[in-house]
Amino acid sequence: MNRILAIALLCLVFPLQAQQLNTDMDSTVTTYGQVTIKGTPVKYKAVTGKQPVWDEKGKIIAGLFFTYYERTGISNRAKRPLVISFNGGPGSASVWMHIAYTGPKILSIDDEGYPVQPYGIKDNPYSILDVADIVYVNPVNTAYSRAIDSMDSKEVSKRFFGVNPDIEYLATWINTFVTRQNRWESPKYLIGESYGTPRVSGLSLELQNSHWMYLNGVILVSPTGLGIERGTAVEPANYLPYYSAAAWFHKKLPSDLQSKDLTDMLPEVEKYTVEELIPIMAKGGSISEADRKATASRLARYTGLSEKVILEHNLRIPKRFFWKELLRDEGYTIGRLDSRYLGLDKEDAGERPDYSPELTTWLHSFTPAINYYIKNVLKYDTDLHYNMFGPVRPWDRSGNETGDNLRQAMSQNPYLHVMVQSGYYDGGTDYFNSKYNLWQMDLSGKLKDRMSWIGYRSGHMMYLRKEDLENANEHIREFIEKTIPAVGQPAQYKR
Repeated sequence: MNRILAIALLCLVFPLQAQQLNTDMDSTVTTYGQVTIKGTPVKYKAVTGKQPVWDEKGKIIAGLFFTYYERTGISNRAKRPLVISFNGGPGSASVWMHIAYTGPKILSIDDEGYPVQPYGIKDNPYSILDVADIVYVNPVNTAYSRAIDSMDSKEVSKRFFGVNPDIEYLATWINTFVTRQNRWESPKYLIGESYGTPRVSGLSLELQNSHWMYLNGVILVSPTGLGIERGTAVEPANYLPYYSAAAWFHKKLPSDLQSKDLTDMLPEVEKYTVEELIPIMAKGGSISEADRKATASRLARYTGLSEKVILEHNLRIPKRFFWKELLRDEGYTIGRLDSRYLGLDKEDAGERPDYSPELTTWLHSFTPAINYYIKNVLKYDTDLHYNMFGPVRPWDRSGNETGDNLRQAMSQNPYLHVMVQSGYYDGGTDYFNSKYNLWQMDLSGKLKDRMSWIGYRSGHMMYLRKEDLENANEHIREFIEKTIPAVGQPAQYKR
């Protein structure tokens, strides 16, 4: 009996480790560093830790893990832009852009993005920290972000795991962060990658209408469909320019197309897609046999696939089949998110690849690096598991109007600009559909002067390729410079 009592008392004084892992919802650690960007030393402060999410009664219901980089030695913080960064998934940590794109440290990888050993990090000479402060935010169940232990799974799902709940609670979190860090006067930007693009598109309107926080810019990196319907004709047709880009990279196009540079070749395919292929797809099974065969011939020319398999798929080539088929005769598959990458399947037969070679390569290099960096450089120590991809399923995708949310925010806020960055070889969120988003968001054409699109010769995470890392960061710098209005310039429309 005495032994049982002693154990009980010990548990009161020293609770079980499992109970201790997820209790620290509002604490940070601060470190300092320096990085040379474009030849200039930049000193900075890094704040790492958790900031709470509260419910309607002011009770903490979650803690979001974040890292905030603030350049030191700045006399006027009101003029200093703040960039709020999200990755996607949903369920992905904000690790990818943090230690491979915009932050002061990047992965030790080769110039094309492949992992090298020993794993680790190095200075990022192209970081945007010279021109803007940056916070990387991790939604619930990503990285070290968690809901409180006492909340049941149904309540966690209801509050956090859906297009609109995600936007709502993150907007409130951002409001708190901006207040705590005293950044209300600063020009503000959102950047999101992949599923992070509907997230930041929705946040642009939620911040504006519910928190009266007005932005200068939204940067969409490898955007999803943003809730914009494609339909049975447009959706399969819009894949074609991406198929052509991937086939061009792997030298599978006819010689007259292959001899052209990528960006000289693609306009022909894009024109065919809009002017001919979409109308053909709209006709479905009513097209004549002659038109069917002529279309198959044209698609074979632009995709590197045979007319036979195109006809077998009724002119509608599934992406998964394309990744399996393009290099089937050479014994390889190609990557989904970056089709430059090659994979090896158990069998050459089949309709889809066994795995995504690009994603396994990225996890190979990112996972050891972020775990090392947070513990040893940022000095944040925890026994929680760092979720590169966390459990957020099922994700409620209903009510996704994020593309139109962004349009509304732009209409209401004359200061707000949008920039899209896409990789030509991204098959998950393909580049042509990112152009299509902009066309459909702005049917009137009145916003087009505040929208821009830039393509890169890589995939979903274009910044893993050294040349694109430098160029893409420079494009963000230029975007920020362009979208900060002159002193005294009013936010108004003029006839």
